This record gives sequence, structure tokens and C-alpha cells, in this order.
Amino acid sequence: MIHPKIIILSGYGLNCEEETAHAFNLAGGKAEIVHINDLVAGRKKLKNYEILAVPGGFSYGDDTGSGKAYANKLKNHLKEELNEFVLKDKLVIGICNGFQILTQTGLLPGALTTNKNARYLDRWVDLKISGKSFWLKGIKKLSLPIAHGEGKYFADKNILAGLKKENGIVLKYVKGEICEYQDLEPNPNGAMEDIAGLTGYNGRVLGLMPHPERAMFFHHLPNWPVRKEKLSRKGSPLPECGPGMRVFKNAVDYFLY
Repeated sequence: MIHPKIIILSGYGLNCEEETAHAFNLAGGKAEIVHINDLVAGRKKLKNYEILAVPGGFSYGDDTGSGKAYANKLKNHLKEELNEFVLKDKLVIGICNGFQILTQTGLLPGALTTNKNARYLDRWVDLKISGKSFWLKGIKKLSLPIAHGEGKYFADKNILAGLKKENGIVLKYVKGEICEYQDLEPNPNGAMEDIAGLTGYNGRVLGLMPHPERAMFFHHLPNWPVRKEKLSRKGSPLPECGPGMRVFKNAVDYFLY
């Protein structure tokens, strides 16, 4: 079996590369963390990988706006390579700061702006999946953590109309199990039309604010003790994986089957 190769970008404040690589490896892929300067210098080539992941973090300290400076480095030095990559039968994911970077590069439309309460948010959310993306195959709902200060999605009416026409809106904040369990507001950042994630390039490119790599295991869930007790009373085995692992498994399986 040939394991798909995943490039996980790093450098200049991205800080979720280790757990993102771990998730892809557990899913059956072969992940490699690569500093963006190694791509710029030509020591590494995007074309040698099947999946590109832009992880979360605080690139360049968000000093010029979340994801903007990192996106400019990509556009200024790797625009042709990046465009060639997304046009081929390959996959791209941008998580949190990575999603912001994908919108700043123009690979996904719209923008992520300051949360409605102008505060950094760190909590779990419930998500409804719609549209089509290879990343979300077979998933109807998800519960994942968020951790951002600029996660409010915004787009003008023409962009929104285009997204709806192309089924590009694939993740929305909803009131589900976690929100009900903890009595939380479903859409904490004020995202337009509750948008938490988008897809493009026929479902091969995914950008989302929540962190699937922080929900790899069952015990990552905030209500796992309650779930454990319910399963134990039924005599059911405890699952090892959390809801986020399915996202990475779908991506790896795309190249295996």
C-alpha cells in the first residue's frame, strides 16, 4: 500500500503542525512538516505531495490581520506552484489560521474578521455538514473545538450567492449535543449565516475555523465522561477515535481507494 504524502506547512507563528501531522499519520498517511522557507528556496516541492495542510496558529502574530502576511509570502514566492497544485487531483486543508490564509490567498472566497465580542474564543462548537467535500464524506454532524480571535466569516452578497449556487458552504454552527450539554451559544463569533467552513475546487479544498486535530480521540470530547458512562451501562465498547479523526481519514482514503 502506498501512503499518500502530506506536507504540513510551518514557520512564522503557525503552531499546530505537530498535532496535525500526528492526525494524518494515525489516519494512514505519511506527513512531513516543512518550513515555508524550504519551499521558497526549492529544497522541497509541492508537486511531490498529495495533500497540503495549512495548520492553525498565529502567523506573524496576526499583526497585519490574521493570515495576511503568511498568505502574501505564499503568493509572492509560490503562486504558480500553489495554483498548479490545486488544479490537480490533490487535496488542501486550511484549519483556523490556515483557513484565514486560504481566504487571503484567494483560494477560498470571503474573509475572516474579528469575533463579534472582540475577544479570543476557546471552546467547543457543534457543526452541521452540507454540500459536498471529499474531506467530509459520510459525516452529517461534528463537534469540534475552536480557538480564534478573528473567526467571524464575512462575504458580500455576490460571493454568498456564488457559494450557495456551488454548494461551497459545507460547515455551519448549530445547536447540538455540546452546546446543549454546556448551554452554549451555537455561533459564538457571529459568522455570517453561521458559516464555519467552506470548500472549493470541486470539494478538494477545505477551509474551516474549528480544529479537527484537537478532536482526534474520544477522551478529547468535553462530555466524554458522560458518554463513557452511558456506553458502559449498555455494555458497548468505548471508541478510541474522536469526531475529528474522520476528516483526516477521508483525505487519506481519497488516495487509497
